[in-house]
Amino acid sequence: MTARAAEILSAELQRGTITVEVERSLMPASEMFGFAERINPKRSFLFVSKVLGRHIPVRPSTMRKSFRVLASQIASELPGPVLFIGMAETAIGLGAGVHQQYVTDTRRDDAVYLCTTRYPLGTPLLCEFQEEHSHATRHLVHEPIDPRIRELVSNARSLVLVDDEASTGKTFSNLFDALPEAIRANITDTVLVTLTDWSDGAAAAQMPGNVTEASILSGRYRWTPHEGVVAAAPQVPSFDRPAREEVLPQVDRDWARLGVVNHGQHLDATAAESGVTLVLGTGEHVWQPFLLAERLEQGGADVFYSSVTRSPISEGHVIGSKFSFSDNYGGTVPNYLYNVDPSRYGKIILCSETGIEHICGDLISALGKPVVVVDREDGV
Repeated sequence: MTARAAEILSAELQRGTITVEVERSLMPASEMFGFAERINPKRSFLFVSKVLGRHIPVRPSTMRKSFRVLASQIASELPGPVLFIGMAETAIGLGAGVHQQYVTDTRRDDAVYLCTTRYPLGTPLLCEFQEEHSHATRHLVHEPIDPRIRELVSNARSLVLVDDEASTGKTFSNLFDALPEAIRANITDTVLVTLTDWSDGAAAAQMPGNVTEASILSGRYRWTPHEGVVAAAPQVPSFDRPAREEVLPQVDRDWARLGVVNHGQHLDATAAESGVTLVLGTGEHVWQPFLLAERLEQGGADVFYSSVTRSPISEGHVIGSKFSFSDNYGGTVPNYLYNVDPSRYGKIILCSETGIEHICGDLISALGKPVVVVDREDGV
């Protein structure tokens, strides 16, 4: 694909102006992202991807295209084993997609995918680290249980870190620094993979060894606070209501939190007989729902994919609508559904790893009695 000419884009937010200079893009910037305003005292701006399937519904085939473009930029002959790590929650599906596409393209059997998580599984941790600017700063990386996957991770010589975007590169370096010294010492090559890279080389500069980058769009950003305007820093929201019982992911049903080499498909459902079908993932449960949406689309259905998120964003700019409700994992953290108008869809398939009984009734009512896909055992 041919890189496009540089362009400058900006947005006026309540507390300042965000400006980006797009230096290289393999797809039109307007098709890649838009601006939004975080509800977060640490960082006011947000780059909202239009190809990620998280805050804006997107066709599975568009998401698959981004996986192919990114995977094609990763050297096929990386020293092995190769450890892919995707960042929770936003890039869990992206990381899985890039890993799956890389394995398909290269036919390697020594590439393993792990994702970070905000949920303890009750099994040993490989490491934990902080994402300082996030609404949820703590990331956990669990040690694989399967002996072969654990061996691949322990002996990894190449590291592929995947996030939806990079602005400073700090999250990548925090993760690398947190990995066990025995793993870090063995890594010779690192690849930083993002849909949009605004770090202007800063991300790669913070990493040791041989570092390469893969992105669809890259450039630099500038945040300019408004002078003379006193705007209170927004606080990360929480529900003013009793905490719901916490529901942690089940180890025996998990996959990428404990490592995966081959991606099987475990969900099944049918598309709308007429009209458009929307498949919705929830939180960190996004990869299997995407595979379901992709299969339905490949079968000829008119399908879009999106997912519920814990990321608090204000309405405005590319966030056209917003609905908040209780987290199916429990606690007091609100969840959000953005840019989904249920009336546009003939059928909505809501996918959850926690079971129907943990889905917030407000969400069910708002969606208009969707089909709920629970897991591979319980089906639809």
